[in-house]
Amino acid sequence: MAKKYFKLISIAVILLSIITAIFIEPKFFNQGVDFLNNKLHLGLPHFWDRPFQLGLDLEGGVELLYEADLSQIKTEDRDQAMQGLRDVIDRRINALGVREPEIEVTQSGDTYRLLVRIPGITDPQQAIKEIGVTPYLEFQEPKADFDVIREENQKIMESGEGRFQNPFQPSNLTGRYLEKATVVFDSTTLEPTVSLEFNEEGAKIFEQLTEKFVGKPLAIFIDNQMLSAPVIREKISGGEAQISGDFTAEEAKTLARNLSAGALPVPVGEPISQVTIGPTLGIVSLQKSITAGYIGFLAIIVIMIFGYRFPGLLAALALLIYGILSLGLFKLIPITLTLAGIGGFILSIGMAVDANILIFARFKEELKKGKEIDQAIDEGFVRAWPSIKDSNITTLIIGLILFTVGTTFVKGFATTLILGIILSILSSVFITRAFLVSFAKGRISRIKWLW
Repeated sequence: MAKKYFKLISIAVILLSIITAIFIEPKFFNQGVDFLNNKLHLGLPHFWDRPFQLGLDLEGGVELLYEADLSQIKTEDRDQAMQGLRDVIDRRINALGVREPEIEVTQSGDTYRLLVRIPGITDPQQAIKEIGVTPYLEFQEPKADFDVIREENQKIMESGEGRFQNPFQPSNLTGRYLEKATVVFDSTTLEPTVSLEFNEEGAKIFEQLTEKFVGKPLAIFIDNQMLSAPVIREKISGGEAQISGDFTAEEAKTLARNLSAGALPVPVGEPISQVTIGPTLGIVSLQKSITAGYIGFLAIIVIMIFGYRFPGLLAALALLIYGILSLGLFKLIPITLTLAGIGGFILSIGMAVDANILIFARFKEELKKGKEIDQAIDEGFVRAWPSIKDSNITTLIIGLILFTVGTTFVKGFATTLILGIILSILSSVFITRAFLVSFAKGRISRIKWLW
């Protein structure tokens, strides 16, 4: 029964691998479909074809240069504000760690700039759209001569001559303190408003502002445009505020979504520079990397076969299936493949080979004790599993730490490493075992030197 069960697993894994291989490279399959359609007029569809997503070092992309407006930020807080800006844009582009943008903060005197490189995009406008127009949110407090400026603005409005002045000035409360934004509807008018919730530090600043300016308006600005200036009736605690304005429900939802995704801690406008950049390694280097990978993979297969004979051959087949499934998963998600990500994948291949070596070493020991092949297989896997489990869990923990605290290339390396290790466990413990058990009682099992 057990043998039949493992044979079914083996057949299912092989079929899945064939489908995944077609998904990785559907060119030949689609050519066959075209041939049959031309000859037999069957009307068969092509297999889903989507390219691998490559990083800047392999494919090129777009480079955008932004200049941050830090005029309202204290000098000692500017480095922290730029880091916050960098983190917000990084989160928007690379929420899952699979796009691997390159984001750098540069400083020249009092000028701070943000350099954003996004792989796989050749149209700068598409890149700008992908980053999104993240609104700059700020609360402005009344100036000391607020009443005087308001009277002068009223006279200008009546006479039609003169220049309006802003009676408000920036406060310490900006989008950098925003925790989340949601859409709510006024219970009386049913008009949509955006409810804001600040973090602990922002709540304290908001409470101080509302206490200081009771009886006066506090203006809410989005991208330097005033949306509303509600009059403060009393001190507000708890760190919650509302943005009201002439919103449609869809506009309110869009504003809340963009603010929640990351209100910029400092304002940036349109990029001051847009450049399409080519790959730093290029197609030639990519082909060389692939060739080197093939050579290394074949070397592993040869060593496994010579070292462990027939089990080594089955392990090589399981390793090939592991590679196919991994590449298919990277393509499906998709994960941006850079040299760092490929390095994580190769490292996981090493972990898969290491697991097979531990299993076969135990398997050989059991055979030398005179046990039957099926008993030696079971005992080998049981005795090798603690070592395999401990080594892979340790590496997974390291990968999770890298994914959590790392950015861009480090996060991409961690992503491929984590996925690769999970698949390598399936390959070495389940696929290899299914193959071995399937042959443990057949004719091949009687040829002792193969084992």
